[in-house]
Amino acid sequence: MSTEGKTKFLYNVALDVTPEREALFNEVYDHDHIPALMDVPGVVTVRRYRRRPVKIAMGGAVHAFDFEGEPTYNAVYEIEHPEVLVSDAWAAAVEKGRWAPEVRPFTRNRRLTLHELISDHRK
Repeated sequence: MSTEGKTKFLYNVALDVTPEREALFNEVYDHDHIPALMDVPGVVTVRRYRRRPVKIAMGGAVHAFDFEGEPTYNAVYEIEHPEVLVSDAWAAAVEKGRWAPEVRPFTRNRRLTLHELISDHRK
């Protein structure tokens, strides 16, 4: 089933994890946490990213950016509406499995944002 045009909201979770828990963080996020959240009604997709330095051409020159202090990991959740994040199903899912006891206490520099789609252009 195509999700094109279905979601109008992005919930963005950016954070760091203590280095000694990084392997566990990635394992639990991909194999426990995301599957639990994908079962929540209104969650359409979840994509994870790792921050990388940026080089961009602008103003006639190439500029390099690596914003120290910005979180290393980023998860982007496409959701159908903001109420998904306060639903009973979401509340239960974020406490499931190893995430809450073994990973969450070792995360830091957390930034949570919600974005509403205002324009959509595709090739």
